[in-house]
Amino acid sequence: MDFKHLIVSKADGIGWLKFNRPPMNALSTEVVFEIERAMDWFAVQDDVMVIVLHAEGRMFVAGADIAEMSSFTPMQARAFAQNGHRALGKIAAMEKPVIAAVNGFALGGGCEIALACDIRVLADTVKIGQPEVSLGLIPGFGGTQRLARLVGPGIAKELIYTGDAIDANEALRIGLANKVVPSDKLMETVTEMAKKIAAKGPTAVKLAKACVNLGQDTDLATGNSYEVEAFGICFSTKEPAIGTSAFLAKQKPDWKAAKE
Repeated sequence: MDFKHLIVSKADGIGWLKFNRPPMNALSTEVVFEIERAMDWFAVQDDVMVIVLHAEGRMFVAGADIAEMSSFTPMQARAFAQNGHRALGKIAAMEKPVIAAVNGFALGGGCEIALACDIRVLADTVKIGQPEVSLGLIPGFGGTQRLARLVGPGIAKELIYTGDAIDANEALRIGLANKVVPSDKLMETVTEMAKKIAAKGPTAVKLAKACVNLGQDTDLATGNSYEVEAFGICFSTKEPAIGTSAFLAKQKPDWKAAKE
C-alpha cells in the first residue's frame, strides 16, 4: 500500500508500521487517517500474525500536529478527536497482537498510540507522557481512559494533571511498559518477541486477546464465561490437534496444516 507518512510492510508473519513524518512524527489528520487505513490492511492479511509499530531516531511520535490543531474550531477539534479514537480503536480492537517498539519521545498522541497496543517495549532513552494540559487541553485519543485502566486512576491522574514526561524505568515501574531495553537492542528484542508470538497457534492467540480485552470491561464471572466459550471454539479448528500432536512428538507444530 502507498502511504505518505507511514512505511507499511510485512515479512515472516510480522506486519511492520513505521512512522515516517520527520522530524517529530506529529499526528496530523492525514497521519491519523493513514494509521486507520494501515490497520484495515493488516486486518485482512492472513499471513500477518502480529504487528509492530515503530519509528527511528529521537522520536516515536511526539504528539499531535500543534500547528494544525492551533486553528481548530470546537467542531473541528471534536472531529479530530473522533478520528483519533477511531484509528487507535482499530489498533486496540485488532484481532492480532500489536506491539509498540517505543524509541525516544512518545508524548500525547504518541503515548496514546502505545497505550492502544497490547505490549509496549521501551528503549532506555524513552520519555513518555500526556502533556496536553500544558497546552490547555486534555488527552483526546483515549489517554484519559486507557492510561487509567493500565496503571490505575491515581497514577494516571498524576501524569495527566502534571503533564510530566517520565523515563522508561519509571514507566516500567508503574506498569506502563512491559520491558525496557538498551536503545540499540530495541528492534532486536521486539522482533524476537514478534516471531515468538507468530509461531504460536494463530486462532488461539486471537481468542486469548479477545478474552483479555472483553474481560477488562466486565465482571469476573462474565469474563470467565467468555474464556470457557473461547476455549471450546479453539476445538472448532484443527489447531489443538496439531499443537498437542506436535507436543507429544516433540516437534514444532505446522499451523499452516490447520487451513488444509
